[in-house]
Amino acid sequence: MEIRIRLYTKNDELLLFNMMKEEGAEWECYFNKNALEKYKEALANSITYVAFNNNILCGFVRCRDDNGFGVYVYDLLVRKSFRGHDIGRKLIEYVCKEYHQDTVYVMSDVDEYYQKLGYRREGSIFEIQSNKE
Repeated sequence: MEIRIRLYTKNDELLLFNMMKEEGAEWECYFNKNALEKYKEALANSITYVAFNNNILCGFVRCRDDNGFGVYVYDLLVRKSFRGHDIGRKLIEYVCKEYHQDTVYVMSDVDEYYQKLGYRREGSIFEIQSNKE
């Protein structure tokens, strides 16, 4: 399997949202009618890489650069049919290569995945205020 990773462009938008919809309810918070435009803006203001196998979008990673204080991975998704081929790891490693001068952190709610890859836990995230009803 040949995986090609590159920067996300607006042309990838439909493919990305279709992949998220295939994933189901867990990702709906990004593409439902109340969040769709906000997430499109987040993508435009983030560092986002997409992974393709031939012409099939098989994964993506969305990050933010904290001006030299680290790069934070907010979203990582690999299409179900492509899981088990190290695409998530390759996306993370791509970010690390591109930002080799910075520490890369992951904002995770799937800690087991990152522990399996051998990444070290560093702190926690606490929700202070939520707009959820």
